Amino acid sequence: MAAAWTLAVARGDLSRTSLLEGTVPKVGEGEALLRVARVGVTANNVTYALLGESFRYWDFFPTESGLGVVPVWGFAQVVASRADGVQVGGRVYGFLPSGSHLLVRPGRADARGFRDASPHRQTLPSPYNVYALTTGDPAYVADEEDLLVLYRPLFFTSFMLADQLEDNGYFGASVLALSSASSKTAYSAAFLLRGKGPEVVGLTSPGNVAFTESLGCYDRVLPYDAVGELTAARPTAYLDVSGSADVRARLRVHLGDRLVHEAVVGLTSQEQAGAEALTGPRTSVFFAPDQMRKRSGDWGREGLDRRFAEAWQRFAPAVKDWVDVVEQHGPEALRAVWLEVLAGRSAPRTGHVLKL
Repeated sequence: MAAAWTLAVARGDLSRTSLLEGTVPKVGEGEALLRVARVGVTANNVTYALLGESFRYWDFFPTESGLGVVPVWGFAQVVASRADGVQVGGRVYGFLPSGSHLLVRPGRADARGFRDASPHRQTLPSPYNVYALTTGDPAYVADEEDLLVLYRPLFFTSFMLADQLEDNGYFGASVLALSSASSKTAYSAAFLLRGKGPEVVGLTSPGNVAFTESLGCYDRVLPYDAVGELTAARPTAYLDVSGSADVRARLRVHLGDRLVHEAVVGLTSQEQAGAEALTGPRTSVFFAPDQMRKRSGDWGREGLDRRFAEAWQRFAPAVKDWVDVVEQHGPEALRAVWLEVLAGRSAPRTGHVLKL
């Protein structure tokens, strides 16, 4: 194996992968080199690939023409640095490539971490450019790294989603229905929303009903073929995590104008990558960085970080019993896991952690 490698996918066919081998990048003045150490692969990463063009996820880690590097979240070590305020040996959490190394140009470095100020990332959403030092991160616990790589990006989305709903009076809904209810994003949001007022209903495939009920996050769990059991008289918000066009259409017909809000949250189903998912008079795309920017203005970044850490500390003890962590090593394992998750073959309890 070469000293550095990247796993890329064909933009037009995400199941076609290429292992690109090369040399370790040289570190110039003002730069630092990260060695990717531990990452998670979930349906969230499939969402990044499905939205690679429209949401510019392919732009974070440029590669050969026609290929894309799927972003993953996890931990990396600073193995070389010629940047002020960034010390070799630091361990950071952040947005990483599916590969062994990442060359960054740290800016605004302090005790909490730094931002990648590389020119190609300056027009991309700023929350994805932050690298948090574990020594300055209020949510970090050393023996919870596996949970953090699997859940933190999803839980942050769920945290911001729950906050946006509460911030907007749940858009007038007395029922919150979440599809793909057995997924980490959906049940993390349900964990935060339950007991706040509206009834929280999980929609899932028949085979996942028992698992989803066992979580205790939902007031009620329904299989997709029973969406007609939702009361058409009650104002309902649909949080679309699965992207099934059939479920979406049936809900729109069944609820009519009682469907007061519809948000596309994640794209776990590849059928929804087209524009159809985004049509509808009350349909929006939920993009966590937008709500993050609002709350950073309302609370300050430290206030937001503190509230997130408090929510995570409530969630982590519960989620330990909901996931079976499967750790694998190296690029070939990463390729195999990517194909498994892309095809939707992973069981709801499985959490894939890759040590690279």
